[in-house]
Amino acid sequence: MSDVSRPTPTGVPSETRTAVVIPAAGRGVRLGPGAPKALRALNGTPMLIHAVRAMAASRAVSLVVVVAPPDGTAEVKSLLDAHALPERTDFLVVPGGETRQESVRLGLDALPPDYDIVLVHDAARPLVPVDTVDAVIEAVRDGAPAVVPALPLADTVKEVEPATVTGEPEPVVATPRRARLRAVQTPQGFERATLIRAHETVTHDVTDDASMVEQLGLTVMVVPGHEEAFKVTRPLDLVLAEAVLARRRLNDGF
Repeated sequence: MSDVSRPTPTGVPSETRTAVVIPAAGRGVRLGPGAPKALRALNGTPMLIHAVRAMAASRAVSLVVVVAPPDGTAEVKSLLDAHALPERTDFLVVPGGETRQESVRLGLDALPPDYDIVLVHDAARPLVPVDTVDAVIEAVRDGAPAVVPALPLADTVKEVEPATVTGEPEPVVATPRRARLRAVQTPQGFERATLIRAHETVTHDVTDDASMVEQLGLTVMVVPGHEEAFKVTRPLDLVLAEAVLARRRLNDGF
């Protein structure tokens, strides 16, 4: 399999061309020892393949860049080659860095020049519905420099003073208004130039790309997320993901 396995689709206006960067170089320690989290099997298929298929399900997406573990690019290329993926979508595999932020930047560096919208998606969110992907892209097309899907919180959230020893009681310092809080998911969508500027400007480590854009003083917009776009982080999440896939097979008749 070559780095770019299929020709780039033609006939799509350059101003609407969308690429996805999937950082998949992490080890996923909370799932325990073994393969990197993105390569763990979900219903017999690596989570990464599910995530790539979720992005490629959007007809607006014409390129998916997978940022692989530095020592795992050949394995990831083989996985993409071995699984059925949409013919209309191009795929590229590049080695990642030490941090998620560095891996996203390396994925951005690999993008051809004719992509003006970039999505960044967690490989550990394998089940995001295509409607969510399309909603993020549409909001960027409508002029938002950065867009995130998010859900309202069901639980009350407390801000605490972290304990110095794990497991020790922690004093509450504030209770934020739940109505103003959202749990953010991916894919997060960006104007390419905005995301590149954010990565050039913000050098300290952050938890998501949208917060980097916030630090540029730009407004990040929120669109509705989906309950099935949860992040597979712990073993119980794998059980839930398997249940979602089983329900989908039952509903779709296969």
